[in-house]
Amino acid sequence: MDMNTNLPSYLDQSEAVKNRFDRLKQREVILEVKQLGKVYKTAKGEVTALKNINFKTHRREFVCVIGPSGCGKSTLIRILAGLEPHTSGDVLLDGKPVTGPGRDRGMVFQGYTLFPWLSVRKNVMFGLEMNNASADEAGKEADMWLELVGLEKFANAYPHELSGGMKQRVAIARALVNQPRILLMDEPFGALDAQSRAKMQTHLLEIWRNVDVTILFITHDLDEAIFLADRILVLKAHPGEVQELIEVPVPRPRSVRDFTSPEFLATKARLEALIHPPKTLAEKDAEDEAITQRMIRFVNIEDNVE
Repeated sequence: MDMNTNLPSYLDQSEAVKNRFDRLKQREVILEVKQLGKVYKTAKGEVTALKNINFKTHRREFVCVIGPSGCGKSTLIRILAGLEPHTSGDVLLDGKPVTGPGRDRGMVFQGYTLFPWLSVRKNVMFGLEMNNASADEAGKEADMWLELVGLEKFANAYPHELSGGMKQRVAIARALVNQPRILLMDEPFGALDAQSRAKMQTHLLEIWRNVDVTILFITHDLDEAIFLADRILVLKAHPGEVQELIEVPVPRPRSVRDFTSPEFLATKARLEALIHPPKTLAEKDAEDEAITQRMIRFVNIEDNVE
């Protein structure tokens, strides 16, 4: 029995959700990506990583980007951060072209990018001091952001004394202390265990509710994307192109109970259909045959476990 046949359409929105999207679309556009393309030159020729990417994000919107491996998610966010040039198209932040890194964009990576020789407080102060803030001013700002992420009691600790989730909260505070227009997050919770990841998702939503910042969040986790996002940008691979931009119909505020709601499950079914489209019988047979041909047996042929 196909459980998806009993679900509503992922396009269906309650009146409250529809009204929220109407208000969101009236806000100013923070980030605009137009006809973006990225081509790499290799020894074997040119490889197109991204092609014709178009989307906008509005002020205080939370956008997730998902897609299969090799679709160019990390390439996209590096281009938005100004860490990598694009080949064609435009990236505009507040209407101005992105040509390199800047304080108007905060970045949080999957790996823990804290300086191990600096305390938590000094890690958060670092960006402000690099931009000529006084130690006193940077310290006060760092204390405020550490309180926001719930780590004020660990201000004098060092990164090796923190859990993975705590390190990422410090990384978020360090990214936000410069008050960027947009926070770019490249699978920031990917290295965490399931329990820590769930806690960090809730922490991030709470931070987002209290800070005037737009978030663009890369993930491969469908549940995470639906739980966090206002809209989900779905890319397809080879080359990375936009398949669909989905408005998440799950009302806010959200909790773990929403993971089993009809709206959540309908959205997840749509994402799975886009990212993992059903294979034909011939494709399945060909795949099974290829696996069988590659398989090497390391046990006695008569020792059958089936």
